[in-house]
Parts: sequence; C-alpha cells; structure tokens
Amino acid sequence: MSLSRAKDLGLPLMNLVRLKGIPILEQLGLEERLLRTSSENWCIVNDGTNVPTIVMGMSGKPAQLLELGPVMEDRIPVVKRFTGGGTVIVDKSTLFVSLICNKDDVPNVQPYPRSVMAWSGSLYGEVFKGVNGFQLRENDYVFGDRKFGGNAQSIIRSRWIHHTSFLWDYNVRNMAYLKLPSRVPQYRLERDHTDFVCKMKDYIERSDFMEKTIKAVGNQFTLKQVNLKDIDSYAKGEHLNSTRLLTMEELEKAMAGTS
Repeated sequence: MSLSRAKDLGLPLMNLVRLKGIPILEQLGLEERLLRTSSENWCIVNDGTNVPTIVMGMSGKPAQLLELGPVMEDRIPVVKRFTGGGTVIVDKSTLFVSLICNKDDVPNVQPYPRSVMAWSGSLYGEVFKGVNGFQLRENDYVFGDRKFGGNAQSIIRSRWIHHTSFLWDYNVRNMAYLKLPSRVPQYRLERDHTDFVCKMKDYIERSDFMEKTIKAVGNQFTLKQVNLKDIDSYAKGEHLNSTRLLTMEELEKAMAGTS
C-alpha cells in the first residue's frame, strides 16, 4: 500500500527500522528504549544476528534452562531480555520482527497477552497465506505441529511490544545448549528440540518473508522508514534498562546452585 493511500485511509503511523546482523543485545536494548521513552509505533526488523547468543525471558533461571557446562566452555553469551517468554538460541539464521504499539492505535486489540497474540496470529496469517500448515498454536507459530517462531511480550500502561524470533534455519549443535524446560506447550509431547522445531526456509524464501511481513504491517499502518542513526530524536529521557548480558560469575553461581 502506498504512503498516500494509507494516509487517505487514516491509518496510524508506524516507524519502520530495518536492520541486518545487529547483535541481539543491541536490538533488545533499542526495543526497550523505544517502548519506554517513545510515544510512537515501531516495527523493527533484524535480518539475523551475527554472534550466536542465548536469550532468556526476564524470569528465566539459567540452571533450569541451560546446559551450563557447555555454555560456559564454549563462551556462548547469555542475555536476559525485558520481556517474558521462553529461552532461545539465535544466530545469523534467525529473523526478528518486533512490533511496538500504542493500544489506541490498534483499537481492536485489548492490552492483554491473548488479545495481542491473536492479532499477531492474523497478521502473520497474511504473511504465510498459501503456505500449508501455518497456524498460531499455544503462543507459537507452527507449520503443522512443528514450531518455527517463538514470541514474547511486555505490556506497560498504554503501550505494548510483541516480538518474535523466526527460525529461518538452525544449527542442530546449538540446540544442545538448551535443556527441555519444565513447562512446555501441550502439543510438544516431550519431543526434543530437533523434533519439535522446523526450518522456515523449507516453506518460504527469506526475502519473501521480510517483504510480505512489511507489506502486512503496512496494510494496518502508514509506514515511515527510520534509520538507526536517527533514533535519538525519537527516544529521549531516562528509562529502566532491564535487558542485560549475564556475567560469567552469575553463570558459575547458577551452576554451583547458589543462585
């Protein structure tokens, strides 16, 4: 949809930031900053992250979720993000899409996790239209009964963020850093990581996914592209920054059972 056509329809404005290979720690820091200090809507797309990194939800406990011995031995960075959700390992084959919205600009969505999730499911339903087996299943995006997209959210006052990591491809060896969590979706049925997840590349071209996602967002918002270097003019003021890299000392304590 053209910018002028979108404006004619009175669609709310959404700033679009397109990134490639930005470290996930930097991306999450940017998202938290925009959620807390900006008053505008944002779509952030990051085509891969250059360094393999484990990302945990804000309440995740390393000893319960990670094979800490191999993680420390191989010096895999572990990040705690500012949103809830599960644990993933991301790399250059992971695609990221984050949507930060004012609740008043998406009037059909209530600021509750299930409502936001249903809205995102319909949005990605447009992206994967014609792709067999796509559905939103227990907060995951799946093809059939195999997961390829994991989601996390944060809802504050009149704003919320919904962000997704999509497995375009994955390294089987990297999955060995993750333990099977104690709470899993019912449809997982005790399958290990490699039986539970699938590769998006078997279903859609990487560039097609990116362009179709931006088009789907553009059907609901007037998109305006913003460069990373210009973010400072949109996000001003102090804010809580709870996204952080865990230290080796923290991981050692977790392994020793003292935290």
